[in-house]
Amino acid sequence: MFPGTSIYRKFVAPVAAVFLVMGLSACSSDISDLKTFVHNAKNRQKPKLPPLPEIKPHETYRYSANLTKNPFEETVTRIARTVRVKSKGRGPKPVEGRPREILESFPLDGLRMVGTLEQKNVRWALLKTNDGTIHRLKKGNYLGQNHGKITEITEDRINLMEIVPDGLGDWMERPASMALAEDPKGN
Repeated sequence: MFPGTSIYRKFVAPVAAVFLVMGLSACSSDISDLKTFVHNAKNRQKPKLPPLPEIKPHETYRYSANLTKNPFEETVTRIARTVRVKSKGRGPKPVEGRPREILESFPLDGLRMVGTLEQKNVRWALLKTNDGTIHRLKKGNYLGQNHGKITEITEDRINLMEIVPDGLGDWMERPASMALAEDPKGN
């Protein structure tokens, strides 16, 4: 299909000429029908819209109760003071001066129980940290960030007692436990 070949002269050139003539004939300078349409569109009646409703200004509400005294404040403060005086020094306290163990720097949810061992009638729990290190613990060891002391190790669970602040300046005991991880690899 190169110019000068017989196929080009017989088929392509005549078809191209027909399309060229049709394209040029479409570009006539007679635009009177367009002018008529624009004139009619401008002279059509426009629909009348109802006027917008009058918007009344909204009266703002001033909340002034925050300037008055809180009716519960004195009662809550008095109750808290009474409870604090009654419990001061009675609750458990973390052991001071005790060297902290490695797993006390990890939150409990950052540790996974992956198994147990028993050696000379002592049951050991195997815990895995997020970095993949496995640690061996027994009853009486500490773990977690809340002074958690292991109270019992079973084949599938570690029970411990944490000592946490009670919110009134004292401490309270809170039981916690860790179950054996479902995945035997501890992943």
